[in-house]
Amino acid sequence: MVTSSVAGAAPRVESLSSSGIQSIPKEYVRPQEELTSIGDVFEEEKKKDGPQVPTIDLKEIDSEDQVVREKCREQLKQAAVDWGVMHLVNHGISDDLMEKVKKAGQAFFDLPIEEKEKHANDQASGNVQGYGSKLANNASGQLEWEDYFFHLVYPEDKRDLSIWPKTPADYTEVTSEYARQLRSLATKILSILSVGLGLEEGRLEKEVGGLEELMLQMKINYYPKCPQPELALGVEAHTDVSALTFILHNMVPGLQLFYQGKWVTAKCVPNSIVMHIGDTIEILSNGKYKSILHRGLVNKEKVRISWAVFCEPPKEKIILKPLPETVSETEPPLFPPRTFHQHIQHKLFRKTQDALLTKKV
Repeated sequence: MVTSSVAGAAPRVESLSSSGIQSIPKEYVRPQEELTSIGDVFEEEKKKDGPQVPTIDLKEIDSEDQVVREKCREQLKQAAVDWGVMHLVNHGISDDLMEKVKKAGQAFFDLPIEEKEKHANDQASGNVQGYGSKLANNASGQLEWEDYFFHLVYPEDKRDLSIWPKTPADYTEVTSEYARQLRSLATKILSILSVGLGLEEGRLEKEVGGLEELMLQMKINYYPKCPQPELALGVEAHTDVSALTFILHNMVPGLQLFYQGKWVTAKCVPNSIVMHIGDTIEILSNGKYKSILHRGLVNKEKVRISWAVFCEPPKEKIILKPLPETVSETEPPLFPPRTFHQHIQHKLFRKTQDALLTKKV
């Protein structure tokens, strides 16, 4: 039995992976109905047929030429309507900065587990910032094949730098700069999505908290090699609760989207940022923009790392509900009014209920 150095904590998946086990503990084995859809991710990524996650080139997003500009913005809007996920290229964040962010995160995870444990979070007391692994959800008892590091990266005055990694030395500097640039990109995306709904440019940004209140939370997901990848998931199927999510990864495939009734594997697009529309924007747009169900596969050969930044509204200050302009007699509101916190609780409750029902069947 591999245990973590923190009393009572779940074993780190990295420890399990490096211990030489040939079969994974039963808590990591997915339910039978899920197993039929889990394939070899490298084979899946090679598939040319079938739908592909759209790639949106933002180079002309602010073009002087109105026709060119509108075409670019329309493509982004369409991807948000059809898929709710896309690869963004020419997004304005330099390859050099993205590379530095990835190197810094990788360097943290390259540290010995004992070093990383100094940053361990305390989920039991509700403190999720720091280094962690998923605790079992009591209803299903399922665990995911990943460790992670989670911390708030923007606004800067709300950060707790004491828990940020000190190694490597440039971790804080490059991660902070990346967060600042992502925040600007989020404003740009939100304004295009606003106009796409027939609203004024700044409306969606205002509805999710504006510059003061929209929180950017970074989660570095570390998916170690898995001896039985056909039985496990790095992240189980879910939709993001955020307004928007931006993801970098180390070019190892793993992301799958549930599109038109089938799991579609996202290709690895160099220098892109994957962007998800989250539940928050789906609710505000009354379902016109999609928050797509997605999950993460693991593999035997390569460690996968992804850097997800969730742009989240404040937990209690804003009531999330379909905006009046998105509702009509023929399109009644699809979502009841809830705070962001209530939305998260509702999802957790529903997941627990579903897991209990599955157990009874």
